[in-house]
Amino acid sequence: MVDTRGSTPSAQETFMQMAQAAGLRGRLFLTLGLLLLVRLGIYIPIPGIDRARFAAEAANSPVFGLLDVFSGGGISALGIFALGILPFINASIIMQLLTSAIPALENLQKNEGEQGRRQISQYTRYVTLAWAIIQGIGISFWVREFASTTNELAFMASTTLALAAGSMFVMWLGELITERGVGSGPSLLIFVNIVASLPRALGQTISLARADSSSIGGILLLTAIFLATIVGIVFVQEGSRKIPIVYAKRQVGNKLFREQKSYLPLRLNQGGVMPIIFAYSVMSLPLALAQYTQNLTL
Repeated sequence: MVDTRGSTPSAQETFMQMAQAAGLRGRLFLTLGLLLLVRLGIYIPIPGIDRARFAAEAANSPVFGLLDVFSGGGISALGIFALGILPFINASIIMQLLTSAIPALENLQKNEGEQGRRQISQYTRYVTLAWAIIQGIGISFWVREFASTTNELAFMASTTLALAAGSMFVMWLGELITERGVGSGPSLLIFVNIVASLPRALGQTISLARADSSSIGGILLLTAIFLATIVGIVFVQEGSRKIPIVYAKRQVGNKLFREQKSYLPLRLNQGGVMPIIFAYSVMSLPLALAQYTQNLTL
C-alpha cells in the first residue's frame, strides 16, 4: 500500500506557508497599515465647525445617510477623509461612460495599449479632483450654518480644499494598495468603511432588545431577512450565463484534433454595487441644493 496522506497539503499548512512568505506578509502589513490610516483620517476634524449641532443635523438628514455608510461615518464626523473613495468611484464610472461615447477616448483605450490605459487613468484622476471639489462645495454649503467663524467665504474655501485634498489622498492610498498591497484598493476601502458601521448598528440593536423585550421577535425576523438578502445578493453577483463555444476539429501535421466544446462565462451583474454608489452620489447633489434653497427661503 502507498501512503498518500502527505500528498495534499491541509488548509492549515497552506495558511502557514502563506504567512511565512515574506513578500505576501509585507503586502498584507502594508494593506492593513494603509486601511488603518484611512480610518484614522476620518476622525481628524475639519476646524471651525460646531460638532454637536452638526452631528444632530446629520443624524436627521436623509441626504447623506447612505453616503455616511459608504464613508464609514466620515460624513457625520466630517473629517478630512469624509468624502473617502467615492469621488474616485464616480470618476471611474464617468470615464467608462465617456470612453464609450467619445471616439477619441475609445481609440486611446483600444489602440494605444498600456500607454493609452495610463492616459485614461490620468484623466480619471482629473475627473476625481473635479468631482471632489463639487462635492466639497456642496458639503461646505450644507455645513456653513454650523461654522464658528463669520467669514463664510474663507470657511467654505478651506472646507472644500480640505475635503478635496483628503479625497485625493485616499485615492492615492487606494492605488497604492492595488499596486503594492493585497486586493483592489478601492473595493477594500469601501468594504472597510461599511464594516466599520456594523458595531454601532449592532450595539443599537442590542440596546433596543434590552429596553423592550417584545421587540426580540422583530429583531430575529429582521436578521433572517438580512441573511436571506445576503444570500440573494451573492447568488446574483456570482450568477453567469454560459455561452457555448465549439472549436472545429483540425489537423496539425499528422495529428488530428477532435471537436472541442467549451463555454464563455458572462456575468449577469457586470457593474456590481458601483452604479448604486454613483446614482446616489449624483442624486444627493440636487437634494442638497434643494435643502439649501429651502433653508434660505425659511
